[in-house]
Amino acid sequence: MIQRKIRVRFAPSPTGPLHIGGVRTALYNYLFAKKHHGDFILRIEDTDSNRFVPGAEEYIVESFKWLGISFDEGTHKGGKYAPYRQSERKEIYRQYVDILLDKGLAYIAFDTPDQLEAKRNEIANFQYDASTRMSMINSLTMPEEEVKSRIDSGEQYVVRIKINPEQTITINDLIRGKVTVNSSTLDDKVLYKSSDNLPTYHLANIVDDHLMEITHVIRGEEWLPSAPLHVTLYQCFGWEDTMPEFAHLPLLLKPESNGKLSKRDGDRLGFPVFPLQWTDHKSGEISSGYRESGYLPDALINFLALLGWNPGNDREIFTMEELIDLFSLEKCSKSGSKFDFKKGEWFNHQYIQMKSNEEIAELFLPVLKEKNINAAWNTVVKVTELVKERLNFINDLWTQTSFFFVAPDSYDEKTVQKRWKNDSKERMQELIDVLQEIGDFSASNLESVVMSWIASKEYHTGNIMNAFRLALVGESKGPHIFDIVEIVGKEEVIERLKTAIVKIGER
Repeated sequence: MIQRKIRVRFAPSPTGPLHIGGVRTALYNYLFAKKHHGDFILRIEDTDSNRFVPGAEEYIVESFKWLGISFDEGTHKGGKYAPYRQSERKEIYRQYVDILLDKGLAYIAFDTPDQLEAKRNEIANFQYDASTRMSMINSLTMPEEEVKSRIDSGEQYVVRIKINPEQTITINDLIRGKVTVNSSTLDDKVLYKSSDNLPTYHLANIVDDHLMEITHVIRGEEWLPSAPLHVTLYQCFGWEDTMPEFAHLPLLLKPESNGKLSKRDGDRLGFPVFPLQWTDHKSGEISSGYRESGYLPDALINFLALLGWNPGNDREIFTMEELIDLFSLEKCSKSGSKFDFKKGEWFNHQYIQMKSNEEIAELFLPVLKEKNINAAWNTVVKVTELVKERLNFINDLWTQTSFFFVAPDSYDEKTVQKRWKNDSKERMQELIDVLQEIGDFSASNLESVVMSWIASKEYHTGNIMNAFRLALVGESKGPHIFDIVEIVGKEEVIERLKTAIVKIGER
């Protein structure tokens, strides 16, 4: 048997923002393809015209660009099997609908939504299948001439697959093993709708996977119930020899329970469930994204990779190249993975620590520009170095360093009550006199001179330094005080001390 080149696809529907579970599915497809030197394809499944959301496809493409996951073919890149947008493949699907109809493997149904609802009310657990289809309004129960007349008059219809009952359908899932289903549990799914001349997901998915030579379908657990129908369709077309292998990934679960992870969980617990910020085109509601929340894409990739897959050891930090080398579907879990968002924060902290000071400073520059701050590059790098270990997110940079660039306009009340003593006003004025006489304003020299002054006066070191920090920062936080003083500079430090003496000391 000729070994086919590995080809996998990620096929989202443009119905809204990309869920983080979809990102993980795409990541596993990417890792699998690259591990086997195969192709990774982006296909947009937009056959449900009623749910189409403007901007969703562009959002999907931008998300993967930010994450560093590249496609070999797709709507935005083209390729041998274009078009990759299903709404542009109508004529292709119609050919395969006709093949099924001609073979008697599908039929035309005219039942209206109201008629179907009436049947559901009449029959408990109603299913359109071999046991009910002959009591419905379809081409199996009416003369051919009437079917033609209804179509010619413009009456809307659907095409349903004709499932034969009491047959065994077997799926050999690469994660879950052998799955066996009795065909009598399946209904005659709609494959095509005349209302928009578009196929449903089931038909378009199979036709495209076959024509695009997809070898492996790696998708979420929620699609497992569709697998028996998809296997049946491959058999209907006689494509058994080229049927892809299936792998159904476990769900991402709520952080504190077994339900499927949702946007509401993120809103409730304060973490994103989308890769990028999303603005709802109808309500205007803004949903946070990992990029805008200050996550590094490599950290998010590493975090997601380990939610449902394990390399077989306790190691946690991996580069993309290492993930590709180690990845295998056999090591994917069968059970769902709890979305430990705190662990995601930990990963981001680790990746920030691994970046150079210069790399972090580069990410900080847009924030400073937005704040209209023009700081020397060397200063930005030095400030980054001083606070780097405190960062969980890139967005923390401003809250951790703003006092280096902007004098405090207020003072934390609790800190004032605790740190500003009765004699702090006089001591800060003395400190101004000391600082004015210092020529070498390096951190090491500043510390030597100031600490010698405190010792010579027999002042309480903690009281002096706490009041000094409060005057410079506005609260009790920040790195080593003399590193702050060196970067802020003599004139600004003295000015801040004078301001504090007035604003705090005159209370």
